[in-house]
This record gives sequence, C-alpha cells and structure tokens, in this order.
Amino acid sequence: MAQQAAALQTYNNELVKCIDDLCSKREELNRQIKLEEEERERLQHDIGILSEKLSRVNESLAQRLAARATFDRTIAETESAYTKILESSQSLLSVLKHEAGNLSKVTEPRRKEH
Repeated sequence: MAQQAAALQTYNNELVKCIDDLCSKREELNRQIKLEEEERERLQHDIGILSEKLSRVNESLAQRLAARATFDRTIAETESAYTKILESSQSLLSVLKHEAGNLSKVTEPRRKEH
C-alpha cells in the first residue's frame, strides 16, 4: 500500500505541475491578448483619425478639381473669343485696305490725255 500511496503522490505532484504549467501558459496568453487588444484599439483610433483626414483631403481635392475645371473653361472661352477678335481685326483691316485703295483711285487727280 505504501507503494500505491507513493505512486498516487507522484501522480498528484505531476498533475499539480501540469495544472501550474497550463495556468502559466494561460497567463502568458492573457498577456498577449491584452497587448493585441491594446494595439487593435490604437489602430482603430488611428484609422478614425486617418479617415477624417482622408475625408477632408477628398473634399478639398473635389473643390480644387472644380476650380480647375472653371479655369479650363474660362481659358477656353477667352481663347475662342480672342481668336474671333483676331479674325474680325484681320477682316476689318482687309476691308479697310480695299476701301482705302478705292478712295485713292477716286481722289487721285485725273491725268490729262494727249
């Protein structure tokens, strides 16, 4: 019986040691879980901040793109109007030269024919 008691004591000691090992591993796992939960919270906070920044940048970008489109349209309209002014000036100059030539013919003294 003493032998059985010794065996039982050995099993008991091993069982206690296994339970202690499992408790230690569980505590380490809990520590790792806590660290990862803290990291997740930091990341979620950072994501919130970055999402707000992204939203502001997108809004600013949209406004700037709209402003650029307005500039592009204004420049195109102005260039078109300027081209028409140049064409009109060229036509006016051509008509003026033609009329000036006609007026010169009318106002020149007539030559006497012999």
